[in-house]
Amino acid sequence: MLWRLTLRSLWHRRATLVLVVLAIALSTALLAGVERVRQETRDRFTSTVSGVDLIVGKPSGALNLLLYSVFRLGEPVANLDWGSVEAITKRPEVAWVVPISLGDNLRGFPVVGTTTDYFRYYRYGRDEPLRFSDGEPFDDVFDAVLGAGVAARLGLKVGDEVVLGHGTGTVSVRRHDTMPFKVRGVLAATGTPVDQSVHISLAAMTAIHLDWVAGTPLPGRHTSPDQARARDLQPDSVTSLLVGLNSRVAVFQMQRWINTRAPEPLQAVIPGVALGQMWRMLGMVEQALRVISVAVLGVALLVMLSALLTALNERRREMAILRALGARPWQIGLLMVGESALLSLVGVVVGVLLLQGVAALVMPVLSERLGMALSLWRPAPLEALWLLVVLVSGMLVGLIPAWRAYRHTLSDGLTPRY
Repeated sequence: MLWRLTLRSLWHRRATLVLVVLAIALSTALLAGVERVRQETRDRFTSTVSGVDLIVGKPSGALNLLLYSVFRLGEPVANLDWGSVEAITKRPEVAWVVPISLGDNLRGFPVVGTTTDYFRYYRYGRDEPLRFSDGEPFDDVFDAVLGAGVAARLGLKVGDEVVLGHGTGTVSVRRHDTMPFKVRGVLAATGTPVDQSVHISLAAMTAIHLDWVAGTPLPGRHTSPDQARARDLQPDSVTSLLVGLNSRVAVFQMQRWINTRAPEPLQAVIPGVALGQMWRMLGMVEQALRVISVAVLGVALLVMLSALLTALNERRREMAILRALGARPWQIGLLMVGESALLSLVGVVVGVLLLQGVAALVMPVLSERLGMALSLWRPAPLEALWLLVVLVSGMLVGLIPAWRAYRHTLSDGLTPRY
């Protein structure tokens, strides 16, 4: 009986209560969305690179070195000499070294100069290797391997010809028109910045800059691809190194050796430590977003409380009639709590569905721009707790009108005051 009364009472006031449900839904979507984005972003950043013990580059701060070497964000301050690369490679603690050279782009997508060891040793997620959806690693100097996102966005496939632009900006005023590349392979999607990168050999990176000095092409110099192949294309420097060690025990020892090595000043960072530093920096932002979400939820609950109290004043005769028909005071209070609980439940369900709809529309765009496949369809561990908080808060809000309804007497309902 109480359940039917609750449903009919809510349906009778549906025009007003739709706004209450919408307010709760929006606050739920915001609260759950902030938590999911926070957790998904952490997971994706953490899983972008796996199995790399050290990242080596010029001293520029641990976080900056990590961002431009792995996530293609920011700008490197300088390159390290090739002699340093050879010295680090010869160390007995080192199992493998993958050099990274940056500085060019393909229609806004970063170009990564590296070696074939990149495809052999680079790992992401839970030690997942890079795989090819089509083609194979570069073999000729002017071969290119595209990330899945680059190939999909630009509509390129194996065998197509591409021309790289100079610089890391999205618009290239100067291009390497005399040395076009052929797409040799396309990597399978990884959900990491690898998808948004173009990979060429270190020799190719040297070749396309044979006619350049200090970022400017030399007038009258036009080296052809065949002439470039005949030249010594050993690089003089690279942007950074990804280093894997034979034993994790030697990480701190190797880091100290690199950081104190002469004659070239270098910096070696541990990826996990650098990520921890980034999360500490962003901790205040995360807390601020949570506070805003909770504040929005508080406003939504106040809206619901206001609607219930306003309706209660209009339903005093209804409450008195129920009492006259035999309803007990606690049943009247339970009716009010049931209404608030049902409104909260419907608001939470609508909010979750709203969040999923927004995710379906927005996340593909964000993934394409950020190079990370953020999926909001997997609930975050803390999300269920926040949804429970919304439901419990809605029920607690219902206790206030329930207490007022409980205290209304039969005579107060039959003889209302004007």
